[in-house]
Amino acid sequence: MAKKIQKYSGIGGQAVLEGIMMKNKEQYAVAVRKPDGGIEVEVEHYNGILHGSKLMDIPFVRGVFQFIDSLVLGMRCLNFSASFYEDEEAKETIADKAFNRIFKDKAEKVFSAIVMIFSLAIAIGIFMLLPYFVTSLFEEFIRSASFMAIIEGVLRILIFVGYVLAISLMKDIRRVYCYHGAEHKCINCIEKGAPLTVKEVMRCSKQHRRCGTSFLLFVMFVSVILFFFIRVEHPALRVLVRIALIPVIAGISYEIIRLAGKSNNILVRIISAPGMWLQRLTTREPDESMVEVAIAAIEAVFDWKAYIKETFGYEVDESWMKE
Repeated sequence: MAKKIQKYSGIGGQAVLEGIMMKNKEQYAVAVRKPDGGIEVEVEHYNGILHGSKLMDIPFVRGVFQFIDSLVLGMRCLNFSASFYEDEEAKETIADKAFNRIFKDKAEKVFSAIVMIFSLAIAIGIFMLLPYFVTSLFEEFIRSASFMAIIEGVLRILIFVGYVLAISLMKDIRRVYCYHGAEHKCINCIEKGAPLTVKEVMRCSKQHRRCGTSFLLFVMFVSVILFFFIRVEHPALRVLVRIALIPVIAGISYEIIRLAGKSNNILVRIISAPGMWLQRLTTREPDESMVEVAIAAIEAVFDWKAYIKETFGYEVDESWMKE
């Protein structure tokens, strides 16, 4: 049987603690495997920070806000999944009481915002500024600005890959990566026109071109190119340029990953290859129970049977669902 060409579905997702979030347009669902073995599904709407704005239709600009939206929604979904596994015996500290007294019913949102901003600052420091500062130590010995830019870029990519490799060795992260694989398998299953059953999903690839891992790797590559051509002499300005260009880098990377999800030409396959290889570290083969969670999340926000009929031209036989 000939291999089917995958068709873009618009579905995106994210692995969370013992579960998966799936998003279809403004609606998203988080499915979590609870400690008692049941599956809890929460369906909500998230319109985004610039919902309805024409800015979201402008290439390279929309990617910046899509990235921010993904961080906000991702944090919200992680908090929801973590709520099922909180330590009930953990005591509220004095700091917790003070924080809750100050912000009251908004305490959780404020805390999530602080965590997100702090995480972004750490990421910028490690992946954008650290390679520059390390490379600058060799300015006395390397006079070529172009060579220095290349060294900085290579170091940035190595730090990123090393970070991904390091966290992939953590036991808890390995389970998240299994759910990450289940997320990809389900989307691949739908986009190749197969019925969304556990059996069919398990046959699919755990890698997908629109993965966040690929996006972040594109961010690294795009930063190498921009920092190679955009140069300033003063050290302080170099730091500012690296920070100021982050939105530009995110915008360009978003358009690349968007194109990768909708096209299958040879050029797209070539530029997508490094990200697909890196996903070997950030995805693992899920078990059937994890796939069940992913299916529950998709079915809560997406009519995959109607999609298959409209896109591939056939109706799903209900008898297949019982196999």
